[in-house]
Amino acid sequence: MAPKAQYVTFGRKAPGKPILELLGDKNRLSGRYTSAMTADEPTVVTQRHTKARANGEGPSDDETRGQWGRAWEVDWFSLSGVLLLLCFAPFIVFSFIMACDQYQCSLTEPLLDLYAGRATLLSIWSRAPSFTWAAAKIYAIWVSFQVVLYMCIPDVTHKFLPGYVGGVQDGARTPAGLINKYQINGLQSWLITHALWFANAHHFHWFSPTIIFDNWIPLLWCTNILGYAVSTFAFIKAYIFPTNAEDCKFTGNFFYNYMMGIEFNPRIGKWFDFKLFFNGRPGIVAWTLINLSYAAKQQELYGEVTNSMVLVNVLQGIYVLDFFWNEAWYLKTIDICHDHFGWYLGWGDCVWLPFLYTLQGLYLVYHPVQLSTINALGVLLLGLVGYYVFRMTNHQKDLFRRTNGECAIWGRKPAYIECTYSSADGQTHRSKLMISGFWGVSRHLNYTGDLMGSLAYCMACGAGHLLPYFYIVYMTILLVHRCIRDEHRCQSKYGKDWKRYTDAVPYRLLPGIF
Repeated sequence: MAPKAQYVTFGRKAPGKPILELLGDKNRLSGRYTSAMTADEPTVVTQRHTKARANGEGPSDDETRGQWGRAWEVDWFSLSGVLLLLCFAPFIVFSFIMACDQYQCSLTEPLLDLYAGRATLLSIWSRAPSFTWAAAKIYAIWVSFQVVLYMCIPDVTHKFLPGYVGGVQDGARTPAGLINKYQINGLQSWLITHALWFANAHHFHWFSPTIIFDNWIPLLWCTNILGYAVSTFAFIKAYIFPTNAEDCKFTGNFFYNYMMGIEFNPRIGKWFDFKLFFNGRPGIVAWTLINLSYAAKQQELYGEVTNSMVLVNVLQGIYVLDFFWNEAWYLKTIDICHDHFGWYLGWGDCVWLPFLYTLQGLYLVYHPVQLSTINALGVLLLGLVGYYVFRMTNHQKDLFRRTNGECAIWGRKPAYIECTYSSADGQTHRSKLMISGFWGVSRHLNYTGDLMGSLAYCMACGAGHLLPYFYIVYMTILLVHRCIRDEHRCQSKYGKDWKRYTDAVPYRLLPGIF
């Protein structure tokens, strides 16, 4: 009898994955889905035929190695997207930050100045604060501290927090058939970091709580230095001393390899995993600290913290805490199970995430907004309902998966469509696609909840400027594209059974609309 399947679930867009989804998906799955499932598939896999050994040794037969991961070959469209992002993503970050620094967060005024000849790109660049050694010292201490927390302090929070999964956990199977182990201690790192932050603010006074905002643009240069350095190091490492040569993919195109990554799980030593650390430590732990620094600056400048700033801190804090509470679950998401480590993760997690995901708080420093009570309650309700929809949708999927459908969803046994598919070895397998609960309302309702929360962050800033609404525009493009990409995979996997599923659940995100 074949061993039971290794269950792998994908769901929410991870905060540490800022750019990849815009490129499209060119991976060659070759029909092998038992270990790398689509990003939002409410599926129970009932069997697999190969089993990697937990000690890191995988099967030697090429036929048993997974075929997922990024592309082996590069077409002109993918290469064009890579080159555009390499050229313009750093400029996009710079333009948003400079708009706040020099134009009070207006996106149109710099364009009008450029058009009228009142400014040039060079003059805007020259007025920007430059790299400082003080910022470099701050950032070096920050990253080093997170490395120490990640590497040197084993997780103990899972021993006294009911329901939390921490400590050493197995990751998903890699394309070469390996199962890596991870030290899950992100929640503990977040708690220690923030406890020290508040202890400093209220007792020790080692540094000002506004230190991040006060050095924000010099820190932009520091994060770019680290982002490019770690991306380049990972690129060179893949050629000279890869962690596992069988988990490398070379396309022959320098730019694609550099951006999309070559190594699947580059590591230094046994435990320092580049993906998990850069996806889940310097940027995401800093996210809530950045917002707290914005709030402190608002207090310093105006003598109060507005309710809109409180809402941004609270709602985005829930998002971050959810990520760390479910860090073990994150090991089975598309970031870890599908992506290679290249510039889009290395630079994206160091620069794109902390600077563009926190635009709402930055905007509120320059334009403090005090919402009416009814508007503030409306924004809070939208954010909390969005989080509830997102979390409960994923919870229902995980419950259905863990119990093989033998559970209660909304008080009754869940309905599902039983599907068949073929793996690369030609054998037939069965899966179940749930059509009950939130998964019967739409096929990606967890994304809908995510978008509701994203909209709430933006609405907390009022309607005075476009800049704080970048996040909801970006997230909508990201998740709609991800829906289409995921469903293309499912169609290829399930064929006519996927048509039965889409007939039963006809809408992707918004019931009755889309």
